[in-house]
Amino acid sequence: MFLHFGQIRWSRSLAIVLVALHALALSSAFYLPGLAPVNFCKKSDVSSTCKSEVILYVNRLNTEESVIPYEYHHFDFCLGKEENSPVENLGQVVFGERIRPGPYKIQFLENIECRVACNKTYIGNNADSDRRMMVLKKGISLNYQHHWIVDNMPVTWCYQLENGKQYCSTGFPMGCLVRTDSEGCPINSIYNQPGHYYPFNHVDLEITYHSGAREEWGVGFQGSSGRIISVKVTPKSINHVDPKNPNCVGTEPLAIRESSLKAGETLRIVYTYSVKFIQNNTVKWSSRWDYILESMPHTNIQWFSILNSLVIVLFLSGMVAMIMLRTLHKDIARYNQMDSGEDAQEEFGWKLVHGDVFRPPRKGMLLSVFLGSGVQVLAMSMITLAFACLGFLSPANRGALMTCSMVLFVSLGTPAGYVSARIYKSFGGIKWKSNVILTSIVCPGIVFSLFFVMNLVLWGENSSGAVPFSTLIALLALWFGVSVPLTFVGAYFGFRKRALEHPVRTNQIPRQIPDQSIYTQPIPGIVMGGVLPFGCIFIQLFFILSSLWSNQMYYMFGFLFLVFLILVITCSETTILLCYFHLCAEDYHWWWRSFLTSGFTAVYLFIYCCHYFVTKLSIKDSASTFLYFGYTAIMVFLFFLLTGTIGFFACFWFIRKIYSVVKVD
Repeated sequence: MFLHFGQIRWSRSLAIVLVALHALALSSAFYLPGLAPVNFCKKSDVSSTCKSEVILYVNRLNTEESVIPYEYHHFDFCLGKEENSPVENLGQVVFGERIRPGPYKIQFLENIECRVACNKTYIGNNADSDRRMMVLKKGISLNYQHHWIVDNMPVTWCYQLENGKQYCSTGFPMGCLVRTDSEGCPINSIYNQPGHYYPFNHVDLEITYHSGAREEWGVGFQGSSGRIISVKVTPKSINHVDPKNPNCVGTEPLAIRESSLKAGETLRIVYTYSVKFIQNNTVKWSSRWDYILESMPHTNIQWFSILNSLVIVLFLSGMVAMIMLRTLHKDIARYNQMDSGEDAQEEFGWKLVHGDVFRPPRKGMLLSVFLGSGVQVLAMSMITLAFACLGFLSPANRGALMTCSMVLFVSLGTPAGYVSARIYKSFGGIKWKSNVILTSIVCPGIVFSLFFVMNLVLWGENSSGAVPFSTLIALLALWFGVSVPLTFVGAYFGFRKRALEHPVRTNQIPRQIPDQSIYTQPIPGIVMGGVLPFGCIFIQLFFILSSLWSNQMYYMFGFLFLVFLILVITCSETTILLCYFHLCAEDYHWWWRSFLTSGFTAVYLFIYCCHYFVTKLSIKDSASTFLYFGYTAIMVFLFFLLTGTIGFFACFWFIRKIYSVVKVD
C-alpha cells in the first residue's frame, strides 16, 4: 500500500497535538513491501505494468456473539481455488486470519449483471445435508460476519445509522434470522416471516476506481486503466426459481424455516453476484481508507472526552511533581541544616530509615524475574508503538502489529536477562543459574501456557483461530532458540558487572516499623496507587477492546503513543508519591510495594474488561466466555509486568537520589 499519511485523517481537534509525531511521515510518501499500489486495466490491454483480474479474497468469519472464528468453507459457501491462497504471516496465523481466493470471477471494467457462483443442494433426512444446514443456520443465528478483501482493501458494507450518518463496516452478515418473537429483520423489512432464516445468497459489488487522469501513473493508459479506491457490497436474499436463469432483481427472498427439512425434501441455494464499476477521480488512491475511518462510530463523540481526560491527567501529574519537588527540597534543606548546626537534633521522617531502606526484600529472586520480563515488555511496547506511529503497522499491513510485537519480545531477551541479573546481584543473590533460567522461562511460560490452553479449546471447536501445530513448534523454537540464549547473554554481562553501590550503608539489625495509619498500610496504598494511571487510559481501552472483540479497526496509534507516555509518567509519579509517604511513616519495605502499587493498575484493567464483556458483548456460550477471559488474563498479566516495572524503577531512582543528596552519618 502506498502509505502517505494523508490517508488517515486525524481528528481536527488533535491536529496540533499530533503534528510532531507525523512530521516525518508528512514530509514524504513511501512504499512498504507488499503494499505498493496496483494498476488494473482491461483484459485486452494487459501488460507488465497492469493486470485485468481483480481477485476477491475471503477471510475467516467472526461475530460479537462468540469469540470463536471459523474459516470460510466451514459454512458450506462457494469455494475458490484454495491452493492459490496467499501465505499468512505469523501475526495473521495467531489472530486466526485465513485468507483464501473467493469464487467470484471479476475482470477490471467488466460489469456483471447476474452471474451464478455455485449451487448448494440440501436433502432432508440426509446426514451430510442436515449437518451442513445446521452449521449454516447456526452461523446466521449468531450473526457471523463475512470479511472480504479486494486489492488489500476491506470490502465494506455501508448503511445509515439512526443519527442519519453513514457507517461503513468492514464485515457484512451471512444472513438474517427472524425469530418468532421479533417483528422482522432490521436489515430489510421484506425479511419479516417469523421463524425463518434468510441467507444472503446474492451480493451486489460496487467497485470504485480512479482512472489516473492528471496523475503521473495514469500516463499512457488512456482511460482503460485505474486504481481501485473502494469496494462496497450490498448483501441480499433472493429466491432464484430457475438456477439456470437467475433473476438478481427479484424481490422474493429465500426463506428457510427453522425446523429441519422433511425426509426427501430438497432445498437449493443459488449463490449469485453482480459487479458494477464506477469512476471517481475526486478520491486519490493514497486517501482511499478515509471513508472507512471517518465513518467509524463513537470516534467523533469520544474525542472531547479523550482530550478532557488528557488535560486532567497532565494537570494532576504536574501537581504531583510540584508537591514532590517543594516538599523534598524543604526536607533536604532542613536535614542538611541540622547536620551542620552545633545542636544536633534527633532525626525524623524518611531520614530515620536510611540504614534499612536498601535492605534486600523477601522473594528477591521472583521480583528480579518480574522486573526483567517487565523491561522486556516495556521495550517491546515502546518500539512497536513507534513503528505504528510511522505507519509501518497500518491497518493495510495485516498481521504486522502482532508479528512485530512477538519478534521484538523474542529479540529483547538480552535486556531482560541483564536487568534481572543486576537487580538480583544487588540483593546479594548467589543463585545466578536459577535467576537466568527463571527469567527466561517463568513469564514467557505463563503466557505460552495460557495461550496453549486457549488453543486447545479452539482446536476442539474446529475453529480457524486454532494455531496449527507447526506454528506452535515455530513459536517454541523462537522462545528456546532465540529468546532463552539472548537472556543468558544479557545475564552474563549483568553478573559480570559490579553490584550496584547504594548511597547509604545497611544496618545489621532491622529497624522496627511503627504502627501505620490506614492510608500508609500496604493494601490501601497499593489499591489507591492504580487509580490515577488507569484514569488516563480507560477511554482508550474502549477503542482497543472494540478492535479486539467487536471487529472495529484501530488506527489511532499516534494518540495511543501519547497516552502510553502519560501512563509512564503517571505510574512513576504516583508510585514516587506513595513511596515518599511510606518512608516518612518509617516504613522501608518499598521494593515489592513500589512494583505492586503501579502494577495494581492491571486489576482495574481486568475489572474494566469484565464490564466490557457484560455491557458491550452478547457472548453466551461457555467456550467463548472461557476464551475471552483466558485472553484477557494474558493481556492483564503483561500489563501488570509493564506498569509494575515502571513504578519500581521510578521509585528506585527516587530513593537513590534523595539519600545521595542528604548527609548521613
